[in-house]
Amino acid sequence: GENGVGGRAVRVGTRRSQLARIQTDSVVEMLRELYPDLRFEILAMSTTGDKILDTALSKIGEKSLFTKELENALERNEVDLVVHSLKDLPTSLPPGFTIGAVCKRENPLDAVVFHPKNRGKTLSLLPEKSVIGTSSLRRAAQLKKKFPQLEFRDIRGNLNTRLKKLDEKEDFSAIILAAAGLKRMGWENRIGQLLSPEDCLYAVGQVRYNFLEVRAKDQDILNMVSALHDADTVLRCIAERAFMKRLEGGCSVPVAVNSMLKDGQLYLTGAVYSLDGSDSLKETMQTSVNYPQQNEDGPNDDVQHVGITAKNVPGQAQEAAENLGVELASLLLSKGAKHILSVARQLNDA
Repeated sequence: GENGVGGRAVRVGTRRSQLARIQTDSVVEMLRELYPDLRFEILAMSTTGDKILDTALSKIGEKSLFTKELENALERNEVDLVVHSLKDLPTSLPPGFTIGAVCKRENPLDAVVFHPKNRGKTLSLLPEKSVIGTSSLRRAAQLKKKFPQLEFRDIRGNLNTRLKKLDEKEDFSAIILAAAGLKRMGWENRIGQLLSPEDCLYAVGQVRYNFLEVRAKDQDILNMVSALHDADTVLRCIAERAFMKRLEGGCSVPVAVNSMLKDGQLYLTGAVYSLDGSDSLKETMQTSVNYPQQNEDGPNDDVQHVGITAKNVPGQAQEAAENLGVELASLLLSKGAKHILSVARQLNDA
């Protein structure tokens, strides 16, 4: 009806994994509540990242491992929107696409899941040379620095696969996963230790929460999904993505963040690490995002901030968030971040 989509099914693209389907189902449920007259169809597909399971993500060197196939379907008009985890999406989107909705962020912290024989322990209590599984250079770099007595080894696969590898073999004493992903799957009871930001800053955009990518010119769909925007999460994600973009980081280098919005102030902590965590830079900056919503009809409607279109979030606040990310990255670059990251990239490639 009113949003111009009435009379046809809205086709939603997603990855095939169980977690991706759970996320997508929750998004579609929210949309159904908002638009009870619309029909929604879910189309699940496999992505490159789902197919290549014998190689570390950081070694594949492909920026859109979990998104390219979905974006191809969007481009060919086979789907109207796609649901991703924001951390899977590169900071630069292909031309013609935009993030039309950023849903409320869940707990972005990392969690430790222990082998059954180590239940009740923490990382500091594990025997020396215990092997910890993680597919993330970011996690490994920070935890190597904090727990030099432990060894870190790559582990790939979806959550089910990784938990199975942990439980059924003796290869790993524990594995590190996103807490929100475990919660979504109903496996919260497997969390043996939550890692605070002091232990381990998280990935840019990390959280098993959803964002919706749409065709930038598809105003009907863009207007429809924009109702799902969570303003605080939008501003935090803009700052984090701008930070990552300015650093030219990705999954092949250890870059980490922590963001917080309190009393109209947006705080962003950003860090870069060498692969073994011995060399690092970490800084925190803040800015005011306390701006009123203005009527920004007309050409400003389509302004994107690091790929995000959020008409219902004050434009000045989005601009301030983006500037915060850029300025924090520039500060780290002025202190030598480029050297740390280029050495990390070379070592990882080697």
